[in-house]
Amino acid sequence: MSRPKVVVARNLGPDVMPLFNRSDLDVVAWHSETEACGRKWLLENIVGASGVLVMLADKVAGPKLRIVSTMSVGYEHVDLQQLTDRGVRLGYTPDVLTDAVADLSIMLALMAGRNSRETMSVWPSYPWSPFAFCGPQLSANWLHPTRTAGFIGFGRIAQATLARLVPFGFTHCLYTGNPASAPTPERDATLARTLGVESVRRVALAELARESDVVFVLAPGAPSLRHVVDAAFLRGMKKTAVLVNTARGTLVDSDALALALREGWLWGAGIDVVEGEPHVGADHPLVKEPRCVVLPHIGSATTETRLGMATMAAKNLISGVLGDTMPAELSITR
Repeated sequence: MSRPKVVVARNLGPDVMPLFNRSDLDVVAWHSETEACGRKWLLENIVGASGVLVMLADKVAGPKLRIVSTMSVGYEHVDLQQLTDRGVRLGYTPDVLTDAVADLSIMLALMAGRNSRETMSVWPSYPWSPFAFCGPQLSANWLHPTRTAGFIGFGRIAQATLARLVPFGFTHCLYTGNPASAPTPERDATLARTLGVESVRRVALAELARESDVVFVLAPGAPSLRHVVDAAFLRGMKKTAVLVNTARGTLVDSDALALALREGWLWGAGIDVVEGEPHVGADHPLVKEPRCVVLPHIGSATTETRLGMATMAAKNLISGVLGDTMPAELSITR
């Protein structure tokens, strides 16, 4: 029998590519790590392939495809209905990036609160004054002895972010959940005891906006959640509060956030994702807003995390094509 053909749409580096040096696979791999393969190359080489490993920006189809492996935890770029209809299995890379994204979420909260974007352009001189460039302190302090974190979405990354906030003196956690899911008061109470905070509570969006000192957007990018952070939500936030989005750009209305920052509905924002990325230029309303720290979707960009993601994506592809259990396969309801 001929060896199954697999296509790898990006060079995954010297630590991962040797995994494909196998006698039981016919591997076609793009040569560059930094340059995308291009749609023409991908479509030409996907012909006859049983499996493909793709990045977030790649969209593919092939009549013989049985396995799609994506080097991402998100799968919005994948047509799940097509996969379901054709019985194609999907591998992805959850959990590996939890710590990296939680770390970045804290970093953005600190940067947004302390006006880092505004202050980076003041040298070589500016008139010092006692309260110049002051912003709200993330940690509990004599003026604000209790701190409340709000989470839109409360999965692994959100809970890891909450754990990182405890040493800053955060004592309360509010979160929103999928309306279709049942409340979990016992789990919340257990988590509160484990982390040493006074309360973990599921609440409505309006209460979360009103009571939170920092709001972290960490929900999946489902169509039903598009612009869940809209003008109404932003108007309800504390004027000293900070918004952090390290999930998906579609969850936040960019125009509403830019207006909110200009008019002082909240203090600042730190975002790692922007609606419409990567087509985000200097004229984007949030890029122009000095109270908004904008990063180019680098939440998982640590060496350790990307190596783990690449390794898992490669093993998902190999295992899936050879009929074995994938390390991480998305369960698609047929």
